[in-house]
Amino acid sequence: MKEQKPYRDFSEFLSLHFPFKVQKISINAGFTCPNRDGSKGRGGCTYCNNQSFSPGYGKPVKTISEQLADGIVFFSHKYPEMKYLAYFQSYTNTYDSVEKLIAMYEEALAYPGVAGLVVSTRPDCMSDELLDYFEKLNRKTFVLIEYGVESTLNKTLERVNRQHTWEESKEAIIKTTERGIPVGAHLILGLPGETHDDIIGHAQKLSELPLTTVKIHQLQIIKGTAMAKEYRLLPESFHIFELEEYVDLCVDFSERLNPGFYIERFASQSPSSLLIAPDWGVKNYELTEKVIKRFRERESRQGRLFIPFYA
Repeated sequence: MKEQKPYRDFSEFLSLHFPFKVQKISINAGFTCPNRDGSKGRGGCTYCNNQSFSPGYGKPVKTISEQLADGIVFFSHKYPEMKYLAYFQSYTNTYDSVEKLIAMYEEALAYPGVAGLVVSTRPDCMSDELLDYFEKLNRKTFVLIEYGVESTLNKTLERVNRQHTWEESKEAIIKTTERGIPVGAHLILGLPGETHDDIIGHAQKLSELPLTTVKIHQLQIIKGTAMAKEYRLLPESFHIFELEEYVDLCVDFSERLNPGFYIERFASQSPSSLLIAPDWGVKNYELTEKVIKRFRERESRQGRLFIPFYA
């Protein structure tokens, strides 16, 4: 019998919706971001280089259908019967006219083997009209909206030029959940100026919200970003985690996280050609195995130190 994990794994969530294996296929639909095109700011978030998380098969010069075809070829050799989730990942995937957005989503959903939609976006870029669409869509197919929260501290969001507030994140998450749509939150652990207590505080604040999933990963200093320049000039402003230190942090964070949330991932692995720090030399699954081992060494589990919030 397979040993149960000490946290609620994302695959467990997917198994509630699908009787078969599903795999996300990342799509670059050619979006920009209000923090790049001047409507909110220019230059983007200081840590952001989109190449660091866009896989090789997702090229903006290809159509959505072509990217899905490439992704399915990439994954299907291992599980020929697998189905797929179209993952609109790069930049802000709700930042266009509603008509254009819906056309893109519908193209993805019409592709053979696609069983649902995951849309990554900013909390300040979700209109009520688009929520109307997602609410209707969610009644007939799988939908997950993933908001880039990144931090629950406004001073941090300002420092990294995020150009939205924690209050906007809360509002977007609540409004989306009220439509019956599953919602995920993405958080970066170790942004400059944040202490261990600040990071643990993120877990408590997120736990007060009606989230379905949480995705966390370590701060990575990526070539070609404003943060890379800051790191070169003021390295003392950053705390770059050692591997074992970060493993402990993941357990500390998860212990205080709502036990009803599903944790999608603990780490991110940027291409070595772009990564400045931290260079741990481990793959994501290897880090996850270390986190699970640390949970068991501490005889702990997700939510062990969770403090329920009562309004």
